[in-house]
Amino acid sequence: MTTRAPYGSWPSPLSAESSTAGTTPVGGGAFVDGGLWWLEGRPADGGRLTVMARGATTDEAPRELVAAPFNVRSRVNEYGGSSWLPVAPGGNRVLVFANFADQRVYLQDQAGGEPQPLTPESMAAGEPLLRFAEFIPGTHDGEVLAVCEDHRDALVRYIVAIPLDGSAAADPGHLRRVTPSSRFVAAPRLNHAGTRIAWISWEHPNMPWDGTELHVAELGADGVAREVSTVAGGPDESVLQPEWITGSELAFVSDRSGWWNLYAADLDTGAGIRALCPREEEFAGPLWQVGTTWFAVLDERTLLVTHGTHGSSLGRLDLATSTLTDLDLPFSRISPADVAGGLALVNATSLTEGDGLRVINLSTEAVENISLSESALPDPRALPDARPMEFVNSDGEPVYAHVYAPKLGQYAGLEGELPPYVALIHGGPTSQAFARLSPGIAYYTSRGIGVVDVNYGGSTGYGRAYRNRLRGQWGVVDVQDTLAVMTGLVDAGLADPHRLAIEGGSAGGWTVLAALTGSDVFAAGISRYGVSDLAALVQDTHDFESRYMESLVGPWPEARELYAQRAPINHLDSLNCPVLLLQGDEDKVVPPAQSQVVADALDAKGIPHAYVLFKGEQHGFRRRENIIRDRELSLAFYARVFGFEADVPPIELS
Repeated sequence: MTTRAPYGSWPSPLSAESSTAGTTPVGGGAFVDGGLWWLEGRPADGGRLTVMARGATTDEAPRELVAAPFNVRSRVNEYGGSSWLPVAPGGNRVLVFANFADQRVYLQDQAGGEPQPLTPESMAAGEPLLRFAEFIPGTHDGEVLAVCEDHRDALVRYIVAIPLDGSAAADPGHLRRVTPSSRFVAAPRLNHAGTRIAWISWEHPNMPWDGTELHVAELGADGVAREVSTVAGGPDESVLQPEWITGSELAFVSDRSGWWNLYAADLDTGAGIRALCPREEEFAGPLWQVGTTWFAVLDERTLLVTHGTHGSSLGRLDLATSTLTDLDLPFSRISPADVAGGLALVNATSLTEGDGLRVINLSTEAVENISLSESALPDPRALPDARPMEFVNSDGEPVYAHVYAPKLGQYAGLEGELPPYVALIHGGPTSQAFARLSPGIAYYTSRGIGVVDVNYGGSTGYGRAYRNRLRGQWGVVDVQDTLAVMTGLVDAGLADPHRLAIEGGSAGGWTVLAALTGSDVFAAGISRYGVSDLAALVQDTHDFESRYMESLVGPWPEARELYAQRAPINHLDSLNCPVLLLQGDEDKVVPPAQSQVVADALDAKGIPHAYVLFKGEQHGFRRRENIIRDRELSLAFYARVFGFEADVPPIELS
């Protein structure tokens, strides 16, 4: 029997606290001695990351290898990635990891004890001068290789060898530079014999999805790269994730066809580069964090690959025939983390169980859950369906989105009432929104608030041409496409045209502010650590994205007038709806000044708003108490603006 109640006020079983209670961020993992090790977050412990270990059977409870206060997280490129590695020097299994606070590399014996430093102290003015990530085994068991970000003189990055005997902890001279320096490097890979090394690099102003180069070099007796050659790539070709198939044949991803597809090069035969499975779909994504992987080598004939557009599937690629055979799996997004003995360890998203680390038997396709981000799954009655939809913008181009209609059992809105809708704008902006089980989305939809996750032009997943639509047009195309989605929902009779909202974080926050100042479609907006002033950002952000604006807007300072024209902070006179600003006080990517200047301007103009600064948070909220507060503030904000009753404390707007 249908129960009618005003949209927004449905009696959801999901509170902000319960919807985060079982939330545990889960990262990549590895097969270790027949068991598993993986990365897990601790939102209740300040958001730190640790490494968990489990034996070969489920009878053994997972145990934590790295205890507080250590935090297994790298700051290479600020976004980090691949911050740990299991190794076995002399047959003794140990863990190598980067610690967030000081960015030193430590060795942790799995038997316990205090982690021992492997790299020197390098703090200056409160910032680490040496940072490490993407560890791989070295040429012998007495060392590991890693990406090193070196701030000691001119900022450079290179592949370094770190001795496991601790000798470099006191003497940085024991760190050996393996490759030449570049502005950015990633994906170091040794061939099976340890005689060759492959890696990628790129230079400003490119981002890794714009143009990278794939290098290969012989390793001399001293373990240093010799005879460096460039195999593929350039300023307009994005090459990612090299993997050795044999001692001389190298597989990699390239978007030279307009899509991130798989290729191989045999370095001994000189046969050139061959496409492994040419398709108009993506076999990779944007390299925001070093160490991200999209395929794995099963044997000399077979790769395990992820591919797709709106989402991704997992399949075996036969290299001899280019035949791709998908596994029948219940996931909307999936990528392999490790393979061993006919098993694949994958990071995968399920619409019923959420994100998590899982083991797949490649013969039977049986799935075992290892660690789920949502250990306490919401009531199924409160989970929305994800509906992929395609809209058309004002230029007649497609815009993709996932629509989550309000849903709570048999509840419906009042007769003749249409639901409010919130547009979610992903960050990046070079990123992608996938269909997913999200307690944050369900927190809204189970109360009668619709959500639409927008993949505006510039998003990945739909080829380079779709990605390049945002070039020089940030603040234009993303806004235009979001408006097309919202007006499309209204035209389809799905959304209340007077109760449309928009929210996003980082680059998504920029689109929020640009849409609010550039249109009158929205009645409310939430910006989380959002960009508001481009001129200020290019002069006060981290190195990885310091030249990103050149492709998104134009060269600085030559395009200074365009920067001022696009910046929402210069158009607040046209903003006529309430705004909620949420910001971390330790954010190095989008500094708090970007939100504070908006709050000051809104206050001066008398526009209703609230500005909340979260103590101890960086770029993105990781502490459980802050995630809870974020959700409650957001719901209270929409209740205040849209005029419905909410089960959270009311919010005060200035």
